[in-house]
Amino acid sequence: MQVVFDTGINWIDTAEVYGQGHSEELVARAIAGRRDEVLIFTKVAPDEEGSGIDPEGIRKAIQGSLARLQTDHVDLYQVHWRDDRIPVEDTWGAMAEVVKEGLALHIGVSNFDRPRIERCQPIHPVTSVQNQFSLVHQDDRAELLPWLAEQGIGYLAYGPLGFGLLTNAIGPDTMFHPDDWRGQQRAGSKKEGIGPFSPENFERNLERVERLRSVAERMGIPVSTLALARAVHQEGVTAAIAGSRDPAHVTSNTAAGDVTLDAPTLQEIDSIFGPE
Repeated sequence: MQVVFDTGINWIDTAEVYGQGHSEELVARAIAGRRDEVLIFTKVAPDEEGSGIDPEGIRKAIQGSLARLQTDHVDLYQVHWRDDRIPVEDTWGAMAEVVKEGLALHIGVSNFDRPRIERCQPIHPVTSVQNQFSLVHQDDRAELLPWLAEQGIGYLAYGPLGFGLLTNAIGPDTMFHPDDWRGQQRAGSKKEGIGPFSPENFERNLERVERLRSVAERMGIPVSTLALARAVHQEGVTAAIAGSRDPAHVTSNTAAGDVTLDAPTLQEIDSIFGPE
């Protein structure tokens, strides 16, 4: 994380369910002595994995996150994903109370669609929406992103590297751990649904990445840097969240912010990943 700060990045996105809270503890260690220099975003999750997004669960979750993060507030507190058993109005009302109590400066949602966001807005403004967005997952591009821009709501793109597909890390012979959802999706698991790793999409996406690599090589940058740059160039996307396992990944990801994509290059990339 120290390398992250050294590159100029000043915010970290985490969640109570990442490592069962251990991620937040690691963040606390990394920001010790520099809390005022770093923006902290975290999330509360439904009770299948998290504290629950009912009012009581949210009160419990924010206190737990603040204790693990060793801070008195977070800059952005987010609902990690919906729980259809609980009215979104109840959830969002409790999130608004977190702001009123000074425990979070702003509140947002993750994995939400427009109808749910519209139900939240009259209770308290939604600062941001964190949804999956990448060249291999553009579900929000046509409708949600333009609407959010009209509403003045920020959009944080997670999975901008397609969970490894848009890098050099995955190929046709890649074997995933049995617990890895990507391998389960590739095997056609109904639980994981249809996505970029599904049998009907996986090989085609690898072919697309090869074509993207040609564009990246022409520009003299890694394909992952180009893929990330394309995500942040998308109109309506405020920022992108890219995980990094080592300092080299951090450097490559950060370089995406310096990449300029002109109209012909954007059109070329979109022609590769556009609908067939």
